[in-house]
Amino acid sequence: MRNRLLAVSGATTGIAAVLLSAVPALAAGAVEGPVQKQAVNVAAIVMFAIFVLATLAITYWASRRTRSAKDFYSAGGGITGFQNGLAIAGDYMSAASFLGIAGLVYTNGFDGLIYSIGFLVGWPVVLFLIAERLRNLGKYTFADVASYRLQQTPIRTLAACGSLVVVALYLIAQMVGAGKLIQLLFGLDYWIAVVIVGCLMILYVTFGGMLATTWVQIIKAVLLLSGASFMAFMVLAHFGFNPESMFQAATQIHPKGMAIMAPGSFVSDPVDAISLGMALMFGTAGLPHILMRFFTVSDAKEARKSVLYATGFIGYFYILTFVIGFGAITFLMSDASFFTKATGFDKIKDLIGGTNMAAIHLAHAVGGNLFLGFISAVAFATILAVVSGLTLAGASAVSHDLYASVIARGRVNELQEIWVSKMATVVLGIIAIMLGIAFEQQNVAFMVGLAFAIAASANFPIVILSMFWKKLTTRGALIGGFVGLISATVMVILGPTVWEKVLGNAAHSAPFPYDNPAIFSITLAFIVTWLVSVTDGSQTARNEEIAFEAQYIRSQTGLGAEGASSTH
Repeated sequence: MRNRLLAVSGATTGIAAVLLSAVPALAAGAVEGPVQKQAVNVAAIVMFAIFVLATLAITYWASRRTRSAKDFYSAGGGITGFQNGLAIAGDYMSAASFLGIAGLVYTNGFDGLIYSIGFLVGWPVVLFLIAERLRNLGKYTFADVASYRLQQTPIRTLAACGSLVVVALYLIAQMVGAGKLIQLLFGLDYWIAVVIVGCLMILYVTFGGMLATTWVQIIKAVLLLSGASFMAFMVLAHFGFNPESMFQAATQIHPKGMAIMAPGSFVSDPVDAISLGMALMFGTAGLPHILMRFFTVSDAKEARKSVLYATGFIGYFYILTFVIGFGAITFLMSDASFFTKATGFDKIKDLIGGTNMAAIHLAHAVGGNLFLGFISAVAFATILAVVSGLTLAGASAVSHDLYASVIARGRVNELQEIWVSKMATVVLGIIAIMLGIAFEQQNVAFMVGLAFAIAASANFPIVILSMFWKKLTTRGALIGGFVGLISATVMVILGPTVWEKVLGNAAHSAPFPYDNPAIFSITLAFIVTWLVSVTDGSQTARNEEIAFEAQYIRSQTGLGAEGASSTH
């Protein structure tokens, strides 16, 4: 049994450790290293090829229906609430969440759910505060909303800078994860694997736009939910669909005993815990590739439906990761073949491939080699869907916010704007490939944590204040937004994870004592924005306050908002 497991797990060893670059919780322990070429996983390659061919066919279909800027940026506004909800879930649920949270539950029990809860609770904020107003006020990007009554040039510049920083940090982590995954499955050199992923990403976005990206995300969401559901079903079936029996068995076999059913051991510092929660909650409401999805539906009603469906799918997914994590405890810890030692092994430290491999091992335990291949293909599908959404958001920030609105000052037609967006996609793809190759040996876990902190500190305050506070001024938004962006970046760099582990200053304590800066950077952004706005006595500021009433009416009624241009 052990030899068979070693053989099949060899093709996937390291996947989770790499993919977990998208889970900030593991920043402290994730270290990237060289990956040796592994034996080819035939089942994974076949499923991978089927997925790639299917998505390329979708891209060709979408390219024939993408004729205008609205089609390219927002799929013509013709995506239904249910479809968009699935696409949002596909954009948000990552393989890192699947593998990482299952690994955290395997290690810490109940306390491993802190990230599940954090990622999920941001959605009520989006539903009740943002979704409807965003759809009524915006057109293609969230900068349309932030600059609705404020000066276009400075606000769009700020929004584009925030978006591009978030997109870049996300892209690096995803490209490294995808490159190593292809390297493992095919036995290719790492740089070739990164180039393949980058080229596929460029094809999807350049030719298919938002429509192709949407359907790639929908397919990926269905695959991931199906795979996780099967694993959870098999685990619960083993215990007669009695969760209590599963928990009881887990407490009896886990080294920590009953402690795995109690919270508080994973993030013990209250400041770090609150800061982490704020980053995950408010960062969700500031991610440009998530906010952009609300412009793909026909009206505010469908936008609300999108969030409702997405929250349901995401919540269900995180429940599954909980079951999978406890299932891994009961299935794996009772079988010595899953560990590097036959006798006297540590049930946590000696798991083959590390605790991040718990879900992969469980997949093999409940479904054999074929299901292991399916899960590997799903991991790649997940990364490709996220990368496509990120690239489109970055390209939109360049073409729509910077080029069309700031550089050309509106004197540009749709064909020119789409051409710039496609060129920006190619450039972003090339940059992503270069960064993916450059960061191969680096710990990139902190980058997505920083992306959430920046989205919460720079994007969220400006979006929310522009919608709800009539005294917000251009000067306040510009200075406050950049303060949030810079402070979040500096605090993370000076924090323990980057300062000690990434920059190699282990001998010296980090100048900033916390891994999660959001509680400080978000507060700083709001205070500076408020202070600068209320002290701005210019005529421009007074005109912007007067314009709030018209903005408020449109945000509530949708009068003047664009409808769908086509139905897909």
